[in-house]
Amino acid sequence: MAMRDLMPWGQPGNNNSVVAQDQSNDPVRSLYREMNRLFDDLFPGYRGPALEQLTRYADFPKLEISENDKEIQISAELPGVHEDDVEITLENQLLTIRGEKKSSVEEKDKGYSERSYGLFERRITLPAGTEADKASASFGNGVLTLKIPRSAEAIETTRHIPINAK
Repeated sequence: MAMRDLMPWGQPGNNNSVVAQDQSNDPVRSLYREMNRLFDDLFPGYRGPALEQLTRYADFPKLEISENDKEIQISAELPGVHEDDVEITLENQLLTIRGEKKSSVEEKDKGYSERSYGLFERRITLPAGTEADKASASFGNGVLTLKIPRSAEAIETTRHIPINAK
């Protein structure tokens, strides 16, 4: 018996699946994920090299998000991307990081390549109570770091709830 057979999610007829909510407003990305889910349900256990190649760069750039009472910090890995090729916008609590990774080698000189080039975009919905006008960004060693402060009223309304042991 395979380990996948023991898992309650992803089984035919079981609607108790755990699915992360897609906060992206991109209909193409949503369609892509739905098609992947459909094929995973139809052909469980199959992941060929072509499928791996398609999904490798689905969520580029990779993000790390942390927050505390004072600010939200977002780091994006952008190896091989120049800072002039990145644009950051924040509109109605929707943070967008977009840009382009350009090839440094002409097509005629390439033999085999697993590197990816082209346009990319990631969107993150920020919680209410952030101060977009005080946001800052820095770029170094292929990592973009954004710091978005929380507003004073958001800090004041943050409440920690103690956990009592039984």
